[in-house]
Amino acid sequence: MHRPAQRKRQLRSRLLVCAAAVPVILVASGCSSDSDSGSDGAKKESSPKASASAKAGEKPVTVEKAAYAKLPEPCKVLSKKTLEDLVPKAKDTSGKAGTSSDTALRGSCSWDSLDNNGVDGSQFRWLRVSLMRFESDSSLGSGAKRAQENYAKQVADAQETKDAKGVKTEQLSGVGQQATLVRYDLKKDKDTFKQQTVVTRVENAVVTIDFNGAGLAGDKTPDAGDLSKDAGKAAKEAAAAVVSANEGKAPESSEKPKGDDSKSDDAKSDDSKADGSKSDDAKSDDAKADDSGKSKDKAAGSKS
Repeated sequence: MHRPAQRKRQLRSRLLVCAAAVPVILVASGCSSDSDSGSDGAKKESSPKASASAKAGEKPVTVEKAAYAKLPEPCKVLSKKTLEDLVPKAKDTSGKAGTSSDTALRGSCSWDSLDNNGVDGSQFRWLRVSLMRFESDSSLGSGAKRAQENYAKQVADAQETKDAKGVKTEQLSGVGQQATLVRYDLKKDKDTFKQQTVVTRVENAVVTIDFNGAGLAGDKTPDAGDLSKDAGKAAKEAAAAVVSANEGKAPESSEKPKGDDSKSDDAKSDDSKADGSKSDDAKSDDAKADDSGKSKDKAAGSKS
C-alpha cells in the first residue's frame, strides 16, 4: 500500500537534485566563456596587425648614401716610382695581396726589401697598404660616420702598440680629409725598427700605410723623419687612388687654409649657378662639398 507513495518521494528527490545541479553547470559555463573571451582579446591586442598599426605613424630611418662604392686594387695604388723609393730592393715589385672575404669592402698589399751592403750590413724596408670602405646602414649610421669611427680606432691602436718606444703622433695636412701619423721604435733582437703608420680617411674609405725600416748587421738606423715623409707620400697617393677608382673629384684636404683662392673660385662658381650668391660651403648644392666642409671643421677643431 505504501509503495506508490514511496516512489513519488524518491522521484521528487531526484528532480530536486537535478534542479540544484543546473545552476552549477550554467555558472561553470559562464566562467569558461568569460575566460575564453578574455584570451581572445589579449591575442587580438598582441597580434602583429595591431603592432603594425601602432608603428604606422613612425618614419623610417634614413641615412646619407655613401660617397664611394668601390675600392681600387691595393697592389696597384702606388706608382712604380714610389715603390722604388720606399722599397728599392723589393723581392716582388707587384706586391703580395692579402686575403679578404670581400674585396669590395677591404683589401691590402705588402712589399719587403733588403738592400745588402756586404760587410757593412743591410737596409731592411717593409711596406703595407690597407684599404677599407664602409657602406651606409640605417642601424649603424652613414658610411662617412662609420669610416670616422674606424679611423679613430686605427689611430688609437697604433698609439697603443705593444713594446712601442717613443710614440709620437702628428696631424698631416694635404692628405685626404683626415690624416694622422703615428711613429715609434720597436726593438727586435739587437736591431731597432723605425715604424711609421699613417691613417687617412677619404669620405667613407680609410687608407692605412704601415712602413718601417731598420739597419741590420751593423748598418746605420734609417732616419725616422725621412721614413715619415715617404709614408705620408704613399698615403696621399693611395687616397687619390680611391677617389680615382670612383671617378670622383678628390675632396678638399681638412688642413687646407680657408683663404685658398682655388677653393673660393670653385665655391663661387657652384653658388652662382644656384642663386648668384657669394661662396658659402654651408649653402652649397654639392652634397660632397658640403660634407667635406663639415669634416674640415671637425678635423680643425680636434687639431686645435
